[in-house]
Amino acid sequence: MRELSVPAEVTVADGERLTDMVIDNAREVPDLVSFGRRLPAGEWVDVTAATFATEVSAAARGLIGSGVGPGDRVALMSATRYEWTVLDYAIWSAGAVCVPVYETSSAEQVDWILADSGAVAALVETDAHLALVKASASAPDLLWTFDRLDELAAAGARVSDAEAEQRRTAVRADDLATIVYTSGTTGRPKGCMLTHRNLLADVKAANKALLPVYDETGSTLLFLPLAHVFGRVIEIGSVLQRSKLGHTADVRALPADLQAFRPTFLLAVPRVFEKVYNAARQTAYAAGRKRVFDAAEATAIAYSRALQAGRVPPALRLRHALFDRLVFGRIRAALGGRCTAAISGGAALGERLGHFFRGAGITVYEGYGLTETSAGATLNLPGAIRVGTVGRPVPGGSVRIGEDGEILLRGPNVFGGYWHNRDATDEVFSDGWFRTGDLGTLDDDGYLTVTGRKKELIVTANGKNVAPAVLEDRLRAHPLVGQCMVVGDRQPFVGALVTVDEDAWPGWLAAHGRPAGTTVAALRDDPELRAAIQEAVDDANQAVSRAESIREFRILPADFTVAGGELTPSLKVRRSEVLKRYADELAAIYT
Repeated sequence: MRELSVPAEVTVADGERLTDMVIDNAREVPDLVSFGRRLPAGEWVDVTAATFATEVSAAARGLIGSGVGPGDRVALMSATRYEWTVLDYAIWSAGAVCVPVYETSSAEQVDWILADSGAVAALVETDAHLALVKASASAPDLLWTFDRLDELAAAGARVSDAEAEQRRTAVRADDLATIVYTSGTTGRPKGCMLTHRNLLADVKAANKALLPVYDETGSTLLFLPLAHVFGRVIEIGSVLQRSKLGHTADVRALPADLQAFRPTFLLAVPRVFEKVYNAARQTAYAAGRKRVFDAAEATAIAYSRALQAGRVPPALRLRHALFDRLVFGRIRAALGGRCTAAISGGAALGERLGHFFRGAGITVYEGYGLTETSAGATLNLPGAIRVGTVGRPVPGGSVRIGEDGEILLRGPNVFGGYWHNRDATDEVFSDGWFRTGDLGTLDDDGYLTVTGRKKELIVTANGKNVAPAVLEDRLRAHPLVGQCMVVGDRQPFVGALVTVDEDAWPGWLAAHGRPAGTTVAALRDDPELRAAIQEAVDDANQAVSRAESIREFRILPADFTVAGGELTPSLKVRRSEVLKRYADELAAIYT
């Protein structure tokens, strides 16, 4: 058993609350541009700290005037946009508890969250969201769409300044701030109860540790769902740190939004970094610059490894400078031209991609955490980065590796339990430690590496334990692979279900003389396509022993999607859903 604790560098007073930062910013730096707001026509406008505080106050008064009381739950269902952040802080300012709902949630999921949380009000983005809420047997009486927020503000006209401030300041650090429902790779979502202290402790510790990446001169464009805790802590961190924050939900418009907003740092899940890398690679290959890109990639990785070792040879510096002009500068330009850092979480990024991006001038600080830990529990930091790991505990936190290899966490950021679910709460705590369900290792310097999920561990018919994550991370690194799922539990060997990346598919068709518009389903057994996927499989197999290697795979007719139910909104694979939907494909592997 190994364990590491990192001393706390920040404190959260008993009387602190998440809304204090809004008031402080408006008083101390009223003219600071706190947000870039994307209007429906596509243009961006600046929002000052004073304007943001005014909008938050108006919405909070509206909630109070409409009858929302202290501790009441208020559902918030929307894509990532500026109004989400305004209403999040407004709910807290009214002394209420925010219950985020993914915009992609089904009617059954919406009904469950409303019923389980006991929400007395709901704020929704669209009429379609409104219809979903109204159709629920637990629909609250108080309902507003975002185009009716003026009506909400009008309801607060009779609420005095003193009453609004009394309601806001009555909140204490240990009061409940939000109930975040897990996206649910298995079973019904559970409501994670996070207090103001949980979120403040995590954000304050991470913000201080990430300086100078994250400060008043910085800016970030948020495109992950704000219903997910990862996006949420970046929202809070930006307001606390006074960094400029922008929102966008349209991934198709992301390249243009990056050019317009020009962020200095980003946060994303590994799949986004894989797509940026794949797009750069495909563009170079299509332009006949394959050798240049491949040499640049090797140089970037070597340069990053040399930085980690503490010495970059002069010849490598010269090669790096050359490829910075030829290749790396283009990648940074695609992200707006100012981005030099990023935060990655949600899954393993992989050592190769981590070294590539750092070598290209964009250091990716990979971290690890869960909804139950207010997002970040461990994090690589400036001056303390080890590519391929998820870093050391955030100051104030502790990590332990159990006897069975499970990662255990403790700290002020760890939640108090699941809403209305004592049994599930008791199941995940042991002697004050939160049992993550993840497997990992802790090296001699305290850097954590996540190796897989306990529940996803495959045991073959021969008794061999196989962690799917190792193989899946390597498979997804291939430009043609979209998603994948390693299988083989109680089977004679390991197999894989693989999808083709939709963005890479047109280029592959053109490069191999196939008609444009041909579907993956029509070419699943094409020898050249199978050979390309076999290359990805062969590369993945290099990371494991022969007994753990993939012996057979099936190419699926379509990529996994959130809408199709195979992915959670945070882009994790719903393994049970994939196994059910593609049972015939699984059977074919072992026939």
